[in-house]
Amino acid sequence: MTSSSTPREHPELRGRLRDALGADAVTTDPDVLAAHGRDEAAFGSAGTAAALVRARGTDDVRRVLAVAHELGAPVVPQGARTGLSGGANAVDGCVLLSLERMDAIVRVDPDEQTAVVQPGVVNSALSAAAAEHGLFYPPDPSSWEVSTIGGNVATNAGGLCCVKYGVTADFVRGLEVVLPGGEVLRTGRRTAKGVAGYDLTRLVCGSEGTLGVVTEVTVGLVPAPEAALTAVATFPSVADAAKAVAGVMSTRLRPSLLELMDGPTIAAVNDHRDMGLPAEAGAMLLVQSDRGERAASDIAEFAGVFADHGALDVIEAESAAESRTLLQARRMVHVALERLGTNLVDDVCVPRSRMAELVEGVAALGAEHGLVTTCSGHAGDGNMHPTVIFDRDDPEQVRHAELVFGAIMELGLSLGGTITGEHGVGLLKRRWLAEEVGPLGARLHAGIKRVFDPRGILNPGKVVE
Repeated sequence: MTSSSTPREHPELRGRLRDALGADAVTTDPDVLAAHGRDEAAFGSAGTAAALVRARGTDDVRRVLAVAHELGAPVVPQGARTGLSGGANAVDGCVLLSLERMDAIVRVDPDEQTAVVQPGVVNSALSAAAAEHGLFYPPDPSSWEVSTIGGNVATNAGGLCCVKYGVTADFVRGLEVVLPGGEVLRTGRRTAKGVAGYDLTRLVCGSEGTLGVVTEVTVGLVPAPEAALTAVATFPSVADAAKAVAGVMSTRLRPSLLELMDGPTIAAVNDHRDMGLPAEAGAMLLVQSDRGERAASDIAEFAGVFADHGALDVIEAESAAESRTLLQARRMVHVALERLGTNLVDDVCVPRSRMAELVEGVAALGAEHGLVTTCSGHAGDGNMHPTVIFDRDDPEQVRHAELVFGAIMELGLSLGGTITGEHGVGLLKRRWLAEEVGPLGARLHAGIKRVFDPRGILNPGKVVE
């Protein structure tokens, strides 16, 4: 639900919000609204919000949704706005509902190995709090130092450790969720097991603020991993690297990280900072084991697999410090690519057996449209991040970038994959979601949306058409 109204045409909505929350919680300054109007997606429209509310607790969220539901005003929940699919973008006349101030770690229970946190807690803060008790919260999106747990739940975020540990939903045991109208729903449980009823917790994870607003999260924790070691290998081609990935994943061991960088990504990192990466390499793999004293033998076995699959060079770290150095190249990818132009980052996951076809297809699409494309990502999951680089000020390049982005979506689906492995659907991928889930799936999505949000006020225009 959107309208063409401007913020100054919403006196009743603004007045009701101030009455419900106090004037200090409601912002209507146009510059502030514009600054909070979108996430980090390169494309995707953003409307003009009527107000920004910085919620201080569940009661604030409940009051906002009660007012909005009564007036039929759209509400766009927001965390740190680090998303890459336009999921936090404003729509005209909406209330931007920021949860960043709800940043309390309510408790960490080392006996039950759980934590209860508010949605504004930054991922790295939860990780640090868990570490104080010898525990570990594994989901680690690349934005983990700034992204919030609420946003991670909204998109069911993943990260480098997913190959061994899984994604956000695998660690969420229960949620407190405010529904339109202001009702507060508790889902899930705090116990290690529980299968009573429909799994509403899993349903809300990944729903991108379209079903309810998460105000508290109960997560499971695991014992902190032991010291990790890393190996890096370069290959003549992506196809060779992909075969090596299959070899690693078919061993009796499970790496804690298995990442791929294609040739253009390697070149971009070298241009950003000379890491001595071989310019002739068609691909590079990074693998890690976090099994302490056993890590060295794990890495040696992985290195042997790399050598058996035609690696040009293999380097095995002998210490944690060397491991961190080897991983620097992967961690530099984002900033290295930003130096080349505007980045349109995709998020396609395919069966590992089709990964080489995806990466090679992305390169061909870039060449066809005269744009630089790169591909890096979580090879152990088949979850790659094709990136289209273009000049935002050149209308023709913008047009071609949009075409390449869509063609990558189609390519991923044709390879038996999905349009998003961890970034979410948001605005950018709505039309391909219907293609992925099919007519019946799309109809069920719309029906579930109506049950939770009968007036369609929650994050309208996102995920569900």
